Amino acid sequence: MTWVSVFALYFIIWWLTLFATLPFSLRTQDEAKDVTLGTVPSAPTGPHMLRAVIRTTIVSALLLGGFYVLTRGFGLTIDDIPRIVPEFE
Repeated sequence: MTWVSVFALYFIIWWLTLFATLPFSLRTQDEAKDVTLGTVPSAPTGPHMLRAVIRTTIVSALLLGGFYVLTRGFGLTIDDIPRIVPEFE
């Protein structure tokens, strides 16, 4: 793998992880009992993007590291995944 492909893979993993972890630790205005006039009660209480970006970066780095260990350390490839559908001959 080249550095460009590693960066592209990390970029894809990062975006997927961002949307998967974005709702974690999110508090709505209704839960905080502080609903601002003119907003819906399900709106978030405050910005939490910095925490979400840090959390996403850490989780993505761990996932890419795990992928690297499986492919380079153990030498696993796509061919090592067992077949789910039987082969019909």
